[in-house]
Amino acid sequence: MHKIDNIELFAALSVEERHAISVKCSWKTYSAGEQILEKSSTSRDVFFVADGSVNIVNYGVSGREVAYASVEAGQYFGELSAIDERPRSANVIANKKCLLASMSPESFTELLKDHPDVSIQVLRRLARIIRVNDDRILDLSTLGAVQRVCQELLRMAEPDPVTPNSWLIYPMPTQSTIASRVSTTRETVARVLGQLSHENLVLKKGKNLYLKDRAGIEEMISNLAASSGNVAR
Repeated sequence: MHKIDNIELFAALSVEERHAISVKCSWKTYSAGEQILEKSSTSRDVFFVADGSVNIVNYGVSGREVAYASVEAGQYFGELSAIDERPRSANVIANKKCLLASMSPESFTELLKDHPDVSIQVLRRLARIIRVNDDRILDLSTLGAVQRVCQELLRMAEPDPVTPNSWLIYPMPTQSTIASRVSTTRETVARVLGQLSHENLVLKKGKNLYLKDRAGIEEMISNLAASSGNVAR
């Protein structure tokens, strides 16, 4: 199986179509911590993550890192600049050793025109990004740090494929990554995770974080909202 077969965006395409896409890409391996894209750069290629993962980050005027998202194997990034022809809106850093395929904006535009189903998937992903960012803006405006950490855990959780009516986060991001996403400190994230574990609301096993009581976490957020004196910054 060729590495391009790992990309979810191309899952519905034929073997021949995926091969045609692969030969239009340039392939490169990046080491953990290596910068892949720099904010405001004028490169416009789209990148597909065949192996490994990358972090999408920005930096405030004080130098504080703000993490937008992690892009795992099988996903892609960089489509905004390919579509609107504007400079990069964020930095991209390899989270671990990764293999990326890059495609020129011209080839990506041709791909979208030739495969409407692929175009719809890209549109749906952009819509998800907008919704998540809208939620995070609202969280920053209305919630305390403890609530924001809990809300981010709920946002990251996916249904457990093994246990019905159960939720998990895999792989669990580092505490620093979560902290940068919700604009708080690593210590606050550690404290919240400790409290949730103590109250039997979550369980950490290896790289998994299991949400044992999703409703209980939602109730905790609501209780904190009703008690302004318990908001931690």
